[in-house]
Amino acid sequence: MKRIAAAWTLAALAGTAGIALAAAPQATTFLDPGYLDLADVILPAPIPQEPRGVADREVFKLTRALKGTPRWDMAVADVPGDTASMMRDFGCATRIAMTPVNAPKTAALLEQASRDARGETNRLKAFYKKKRPFLIDSGETCEPQTDELAQSYDYPSGHATRGWTWGLVLAEVLHERAGPILARARAYGESRIVCGVHNMSAVEAGRMVASSTLAVVRTERAYADMVTAARAELATLPKRDDAASVQACSTEELLVTQPIFR
Repeated sequence: MKRIAAAWTLAALAGTAGIALAAAPQATTFLDPGYLDLADVILPAPIPQEPRGVADREVFKLTRALKGTPRWDMAVADVPGDTASMMRDFGCATRIAMTPVNAPKTAALLEQASRDARGETNRLKAFYKKKRPFLIDSGETCEPQTDELAQSYDYPSGHATRGWTWGLVLAEVLHERAGPILARARAYGESRIVCGVHNMSAVEAGRMVASSTLAVVRTERAYADMVTAARAELATLPKRDDAASVQACSTEELLVTQPIFR
């Protein structure tokens, strides 16, 4: 099932985006294009008048009150979705100071699994074309309401898909830390609700996309081999157990367990 990128595609990417051909093999997925279709698995995007849509609007309004709180600050910190930033975000949950440099095999595993899930999310976004919450009800967001953000779609949440994919994979690699890792992955998705750029239903759908995609990805031998390699790699890295890290992680754990609305 593993996809091998075509040479013409790699050349085009290298020419238009300044990507070195040597880095191209990392742009692979575990599943062939079209192998998985979640159109009948993920619930349809809600309309504003139905119960899920009404709940979305109420949650958006309620969570605007979080501006200026530590949970809002966490949502701001969770906006970047690059590999280095997300490894930092999961540093407390894993108790390991991971970076793409000191954990390249782990980074490759996480990114490859995320590409499969992202493909499913993007197809559903393009199909439903659901507006983001701040375009339905006015309210402040934790990132600028740019034209680019407004013109992209709400459902499912790409951040939530990516965060839950990372959580599921890391929980498998570091199963002794599965609870804190999955809690952080849940909070990472909820940060998009706090931020005001995704609805609650979009975050829930993103998690389902991630879980459904990874259920199939896990059947691939290549995935199992990469998990084994990542586990061995992370076992060699130092733990985050110094006083400063312990204090910072204790603060983060309190935010992770804090409900964003009642």
